[in-house]
Amino acid sequence: MSLTVHHLGISQSERIPFLCEELGIDYNLKLYKRAPKLAPPEYKALHPQGTAPIIQDGDITLAESGACIEYISHKFGNGKLFIKPSDPAYADFIYWWHWANGTLQPTVARVMMTRVAGLSEDHWIVALGVNRLNAALAELDKRVAGNTWLAGEEFSAADVMIMFTLTTMRYWSPYSLGGYDGILGYVERVSKRDGYQRAMKKADPEMELVLGADAPKGIA
Repeated sequence: MSLTVHHLGISQSERIPFLCEELGIDYNLKLYKRAPKLAPPEYKALHPQGTAPIIQDGDITLAESGACIEYISHKFGNGKLFIKPSDPAYADFIYWWHWANGTLQPTVARVMMTRVAGLSEDHWIVALGVNRLNAALAELDKRVAGNTWLAGEEFSAADVMIMFTLTTMRYWSPYSLGGYDGILGYVERVSKRDGYQRAMKKADPEMELVLGADAPKGIA
């Protein structure tokens, strides 16, 4: 077994065990607890960025969610979970694959940072972030209300990528999914997948999964 997945608890690196379980590939999972909220020194020492996720394959050490997912899917999974350009659903896949980490997650993070900074809810920067988050959630809700998965009827890497932002990330940036029935149904569908259940039991066995509409109290 050459692939090692370094998982920082309650973080976006949960995506990588989820991916590996979906692909059915062997991997060595190493768990790291936060100290107390940030990554411990031994995790930060793995890569110059010091951020999750981080994977190692022999002499290769790789960071960044998208890079790790593409690397594993193509090297170990024969490209599984990546829709091919010849597929009619390719444009939908490529859009939502990038949207998950290029639009939704930065928008959630932006709202989190403005609140950490102590800005009032009526501050224009906070209002801008909240408006953009609401617009993003409305777009996503419409998409998954009419489609089983982000790319249509085929589960893909886009679904692996987005699940963290809709669930565990709400510990860090609490927001409600109330009124977004399409998203709640989608989260339920993903959470019932065997790959997701196995991954979360391995990666964060003590964490209560955030699968409902209500935002958790948060840990940040």
